[in-house]
Amino acid sequence: MLNLAHILEFNLGRNPDNLAIIFNDRKMTYRELNGAATKFADGLRQLGINPGDKVALMMPNVPYFPIAYYGILKAGATVVPFNVLFKGREVAYHLKDSDAVALVGFEMFTQPAYEGFQAVDSCKNLIIATADPMGPLPVTGDGIKHFSHVIASGSPTFDTVQTMPDDTAVILYTSGTTGQPKGAELTHANLFLNAWISQQLLGWRPNDVFLATLPLFHSFGQTVIMNNAIMGGAAITLLPRFDPAATLGIMQRDNVTVFAGVPTMYWALLAYPKASDFDLEKIKSSLRIAVSGGAALPVEVLKGFEGKYQVPILEGYGLSETSPVACFNHADRPRKVGSIGNPVWGTWMRIVDIEDKPVAAGSVGEVVIRGHHVMRGYYKRPEATAQTIRNGWFHSGDLGRMDDEGYYYIVDRLKEMIIRGGFNVYPREIEEYLLTHPKVSLVAVVGVPDERLGEEVKAYVVLKEGQSATAEEIIEFAKIGLADYKYPRQIEFRTAFPMTATGKILKRELIES
Repeated sequence: MLNLAHILEFNLGRNPDNLAIIFNDRKMTYRELNGAATKFADGLRQLGINPGDKVALMMPNVPYFPIAYYGILKAGATVVPFNVLFKGREVAYHLKDSDAVALVGFEMFTQPAYEGFQAVDSCKNLIIATADPMGPLPVTGDGIKHFSHVIASGSPTFDTVQTMPDDTAVILYTSGTTGQPKGAELTHANLFLNAWISQQLLGWRPNDVFLATLPLFHSFGQTVIMNNAIMGGAAITLLPRFDPAATLGIMQRDNVTVFAGVPTMYWALLAYPKASDFDLEKIKSSLRIAVSGGAALPVEVLKGFEGKYQVPILEGYGLSETSPVACFNHADRPRKVGSIGNPVWGTWMRIVDIEDKPVAAGSVGEVVIRGHHVMRGYYKRPEATAQTIRNGWFHSGDLGRMDDEGYYYIVDRLKEMIIRGGFNVYPREIEEYLLTHPKVSLVAVVGVPDERLGEEVKAYVVLKEGQSATAEEIIEFAKIGLADYKYPRQIEFRTAFPMTATGKILKRELIES
């Protein structure tokens, strides 16, 4: 028997009065967090939500998120996290596709949540949390409940439902870069072991404070920050939306020891012109480790950040379908800059060709993975599952290589590889090189249609503040360090890039705009 909510309950026997959650001037102990989650679980039961039911969770990084998340799990139900930027149409699609019987939301995002709820008859309850716990609901109607009233109705003695390790705990939807988003079913065992592995990789200190600015509805923030910290009895300080000034302010105020982010966050902190307004010496004295994932971290950004903030960045790799951590730069092994490290405990990785056969060290192929953290499959999509998990190996869709010492490197997304005149061109290699230009701050490289070559290489460029450059200047620089078939013939300057809520550059939107 195993329920992921046990990682919260374990703390009642060792440190119930330690800080669990920090949110502005509000603080919750482990006793208070577990008590609220327990009552929420019983409140859900009283609404007719049974073990195995799906409950959608559309919340930013506020204390209600962990209360609802662990409460849903305690009730034996399955958590279905939603991106808070979903529009009403997208909410409706995910509610229907996941068979969710309830949606738990936050008042700031009531309109799309309400629109989606109204459109799906099988979703019977819309539970809304308000910034003021007892504030009025922004909408009323059949099936609409106040989050605080659901908690108030629950019993503090509710017994957590004893689920099996292979029962589905969370359904995480992929971003849907091709086709409609699919729900990856992650089990209690998947997520429990991945949180435990994250704890081993980052180490544990009695006074650790984790900064959660990665969205908790995303696998990276959910496992590496929330579940990892809760399992270790650490404090989590919550930031609903990443902003470099707010991030530095919280690091300074709360003595943050562990930070995790995607590459664009590290770039923003490195490039932030007013960083000196904060007590950087205090921040550096507390911060002991930083983790990067979600996309490849440019080497120039890694070196710059480490030099400025005097903290090592350990880069890892994973996907929603792998809970997510599959590979990591282990602290007890020599680090290779640009590498995602080695497979984590209980994980096997290979690089294979188009016939699924392993390739030689140094050769580029698709990254495939197997182990305890791989999803049980895509919800209600047996064909997609069979296509992605073949002969026991999960096919990532990422291009990578392994060196002679067993270190792995991500080259690019298989679907983002550019084929220019018959030559394979990997955007990340070009992005890494262009970032060494002294005037360049951020780069995104894509393939665009070309009548003669099939595809041509195009680079979108954001310059550093106060700098100016011409397309010809960037192209001439590219010619110096890149083969003739690789360097971009087209340059377009932008002041900023469209990004997802998790900080990934939306290359498709760049092209369409």
